[in-house]
Amino acid sequence: MNVSLSVWLLTVAGLCVLVAADLFIGRKPHDVSIREAGIWTAVWVILACLFGVGLILVGGGGPGGEFFAGYITEKSLSVDNLFVFVLIMAKFAVPSQYQQRVLMVGVIVALVLRAAFIAAGAAIISAFSWVFYIFGAFLIWTAWKLIQDARKGGHDEEYEENKLLKSIERRFGVADRYHGTKLWV
Repeated sequence: MNVSLSVWLLTVAGLCVLVAADLFIGRKPHDVSIREAGIWTAVWVILACLFGVGLILVGGGGPGGEFFAGYITEKSLSVDNLFVFVLIMAKFAVPSQYQQRVLMVGVIVALVLRAAFIAAGAAIISAFSWVFYIFGAFLIWTAWKLIQDARKGGHDEEYEENKLLKSIERRFGVADRYHGTKLWV
C-alpha cells in the first residue's frame, strides 16, 4: 500500500493533537485513581480501534490487519514496561501526584529519541550496508552481556552509585528534590 505524503502528514498531525490533548488533560498534578486510569485506557484503545477500522476501510484488510497485529503485539509487550516504570519511580521516589507527568515526559522523550535513532540508523544502513553487521554484532554483544549478568545473579547498582547518573549530576546540576512539575529549576 502506497501512502501519500498528505496522509502521513495528517497522521502525524493527528498524533500531535492527541499528545497535546493528553498533556492538556494531565496538566494539573493529581493522584490517578484506578477508575480514571481505566477510563483513559479504554478511550485510547477505542481511538486505536477506530484508526484501525478506518485503515481497513481506506486501505483494505491487509494494512488494517497489520495495524491490529502490531497494536496487539505492542500492547502486550508494553505490560513489562509497567514494571520498569514502577521500579524507576520508586527508585527516584517520584510523588504519586507527579507520576503521570513524569511518565508522559518519558514517553515523549522516548518517542523522539526512537524516531531520531531509527532515521539515523536507516540513513546509515542505506548509505553503508555493511554497517548493518556492526549493529547486529552490537545487539548480539548486548544480549550476551545481559545473559552473563543474569547468570551471575545480576547485581543492580543503586542509582546513587550509577556512574552515568553521577556524571549527569556533575555536569548539569541535577536537583535532589522535586519542584512541583518544573523540569528545569
